Amino acid sequence: MTRPAVDLTPLHRRKRQRVLVQLACVAISTFMLLPIVLIALSALSSRTALTEFPKPLLPSEFSTESISGFIGGAGVVPAFGNSMLAGVYTVVLSLLLGAPAGYAISRFSFRGRDAYQVLILLVRALPIVVLSVPLATMFLRVDIDDTVFAVTLVHTALALPTTILITASIFVGVPKDVEEAALIFGCTPGQAMRRVVLPMALPGLAASSVFTFVLSWNEVLGATVLTLGHRTLPAQVLSSLADSPNVYRFAGGFVLVLPALLFILVMRRYLLNMWGTTLR
Repeated sequence: MTRPAVDLTPLHRRKRQRVLVQLACVAISTFMLLPIVLIALSALSSRTALTEFPKPLLPSEFSTESISGFIGGAGVVPAFGNSMLAGVYTVVLSLLLGAPAGYAISRFSFRGRDAYQVLILLVRALPIVVLSVPLATMFLRVDIDDTVFAVTLVHTALALPTTILITASIFVGVPKDVEEAALIFGCTPGQAMRRVVLPMALPGLAASSVFTFVLSWNEVLGATVLTLGHRTLPAQVLSSLADSPNVYRFAGGFVLVLPALLFILVMRRYLLNMWGTTLR
């Protein structure tokens, strides 16, 4: 008795698709990591190895002299502290303002909700170069110019649209039945939000903070226009690039990239997809 033939075509097709997806992931990751690797190798090269020609893929001599010289440069350490403060303050302020707005969009139906979401996207579409000069004038009038607080306000305005839309998608992923059950068992709306909704949405909120922190850390134009004596690290590097040697530029680029990478590495288990679920 002969057994019926099994069609293995679907199995082979799925296996081929998985291989293609893996190859695509490797190609995209390599494309994104290659500039960071090249900057790191250049920053860790000695001055002699950096000027070699033809330049080998790996430097012939490693040295931390360039990075040490950059960190010891005038104003670099205070600028690093200003960037960290601006990033942390922006994350906190964006979540305090954006999370309630995202919750309202996800839970309540009100007149103009769709128009409000479109308006949020339009605000994010405004380039910082359009906003910097009017904001600088306003900050001069209220005497908060050249401060970390002024930079925080600008970065919060830039981050709020993204924070609102991301937190809205997070709260959509939290079952409404769970919140209603908490209300039935005697919780007030505030208690249900604090004890039930926020713990379930916390990983997603943590993931949204990654986007906010990286946006604040990388923003340079607004910080350059608004500050002079209290500049952030990107603004400090930008203001001195024209008169700096290549060694300083590579070391500065590496130091600029490293904190954002470390922050993402710490928060990697909370990476968020666009449907409000988290990857652990």
